[in-house]
Amino acid sequence: MSQASWRFPPEWLVFSVIVVDLIGFGILIPILPFMSPALGGDEMDVAFVIAIYSLCAGIAGPFWGGLSDRIGRKQVLMVCLFGGALSYGMIGVASELWMLYAARAVGGVMAGSLPVASALMADVSAPHRRAKAMGLVGTAFGLGLILGPVIGGVLAGPNGTFLWPGLFAAAMSLVSVVLAGWLLPADRPNAEAIKKVRKVAGPENMFAFIRRRHALLLTLQYTLHTGAVSAAIYLSPLWLAAYLSWGPREVGILFGLVGVAMIVVQGGMMDWMTRTFGLINVLTAGAAIFAASLVAAVVVETEFTRGLVIFTAFAGATCCLPVLNTVASSIVDTQERGRMMGVTALAASIGRVIGPLATGLVLAVSDYPMSWFVIALPVFLVLLWSRTGAARYARPGGLQPSDPL
Repeated sequence: MSQASWRFPPEWLVFSVIVVDLIGFGILIPILPFMSPALGGDEMDVAFVIAIYSLCAGIAGPFWGGLSDRIGRKQVLMVCLFGGALSYGMIGVASELWMLYAARAVGGVMAGSLPVASALMADVSAPHRRAKAMGLVGTAFGLGLILGPVIGGVLAGPNGTFLWPGLFAAAMSLVSVVLAGWLLPADRPNAEAIKKVRKVAGPENMFAFIRRRHALLLTLQYTLHTGAVSAAIYLSPLWLAAYLSWGPREVGILFGLVGVAMIVVQGGMMDWMTRTFGLINVLTAGAAIFAASLVAAVVVETEFTRGLVIFTAFAGATCCLPVLNTVASSIVDTQERGRMMGVTALAASIGRVIGPLATGLVLAVSDYPMSWFVIALPVFLVLLWSRTGAARYARPGGLQPSDPL
């Protein structure tokens, strides 16, 4: 165990590693929607670039989660962070469209850092502090969205270069590898824990696993929620560019403001909101704000209102994922937590594949208002589930791993 881990709460050590990596991730958010057209692609290529990353991440996510249960979170996290750095460097030097696709595929395969870090965050936090700890993951994401897009927009410059944003993002991921090696304690499972993991993982397929943990509908919420969020991330820059002639710099600033909202909500308010209003009620409120903002995007016309609905949409969405992660990490034993977060990462990645592709197809045959309406539909389903199927998680003590089918 590193000496640093004796000085700070373990949740903050994990947070430090995540936030540096997510700054690198955030740098590319305002860049990617403009990169495909610059390399000869069209609007569907923008969607496919997002989708190929998510598809590869979905396939690899359960593997990284299960591997972290067996050999420890720290080792797996460092490998994934290094792979992310490689991907960002490939994006920076990409000069043809196929190179961008290849870079995103590599990034997707190695995209196990966030689910593994989420499992580690759950490991090091006490049950009564878990919602707050998962809120820290969201806060890290918010900081990444504040600093990353702004840095990416500035580095892209007026000419929209992609080299420096890609290389800077790679450097940030390499720094996070060093921080992980220095700050995070060794967490290799003992022989008894490994034996238990092998026993529960054994021949059981993924669907049997999530069914045994009462998680079929819960897992579906990851697909619906992240599908809508990814579709909104895909559509927002194109919409703002089409109506307001915004470029990477302006989009980066807007997403930086979204990051501020994520920090305020998830870092400063999440623990208070869940204790005051209840876990599931926070999910309901977030989904309602998200859905209402997406519908409002159909009718707004001014520059201010267009920026406002994007801001409020993501501000509402930021309430949802910490709740889902808290529930998912609470219904499994510690030895299965990495696997569970890997499964939810797969479900989320399916949403990230379907969301942008479906929105791109709608945009190709229709218009922006119809595209916003289509994005809102899965959010309404999450809202419906929060008032019906989620009731079992709202009872005192929540759903426990030992609960029978």
